[in-house]
Amino acid sequence: MMCAQIVVIAKEPVAGRVKTRLTPPFTAEEAARLAAAALEDTLHAVAAARVAHRVLALDGLPGAWLPSGFTVIPQRGRGLDERLAAAFCDAYLLHGAPVVLIGMDTPQATPYLMGLACRALGEHDAVYGPAADGGFWLLGLRRPDPALLLGVPMSRPTTGAAQLRRLRGAGLSVATVPELTDVDTARDAFTVAAQAPGSRFAAALTSMGAPR
Repeated sequence: MMCAQIVVIAKEPVAGRVKTRLTPPFTAEEAARLAAAALEDTLHAVAAARVAHRVLALDGLPGAWLPSGFTVIPQRGRGLDERLAAAFCDAYLLHGAPVVLIGMDTPQATPYLMGLACRALGEHDAVYGPAADGGFWLLGLRRPDPALLLGVPMSRPTTGAAQLRRLRGAGLSVATVPELTDVDTARDAFTVAAQAPGSRFAAALTSMGAPR
């Protein structure tokens, strides 16, 4: 089954604007390099997935890290809940098709996992991918609605549980896909690199040596 569309929501990997929780032990420039590698791994995994449409909801400007085949749309909104809701709605308006959305923090995500989410969304109203920190790394909606996201407290250990309650409280059937670790801290970075040793992210981390 071909998935309708996958949206990646991401920031342009500029030093000082991305992966600030990696500094220290990494420098701002090293954190930006890791962010760029994670984003590139994510985009290439989406490019390899069986999907009708690929969308990048971007805060910033595209660079050489962007593969062909993506439609780039700007992020809208202030808080993360607003930006997620806008990305879902803008992509849905663009292509009129169900949306699977992921971030740039899970370079270990594979086309296989995205296929699982797509297949689940074919049979459920929503699909949810929990993150090890209590958030979520993937969210899919058959028919996006801003009310499903607006007001959900983001970037907290309880974010995932709150999002699930919102979905189920709206009467949606929700499927889940395997848990992944987001890259937020240096410990996360080494965990994820070990899980995806052949990734650009792992290579970038290895090239930096032990953090100072």
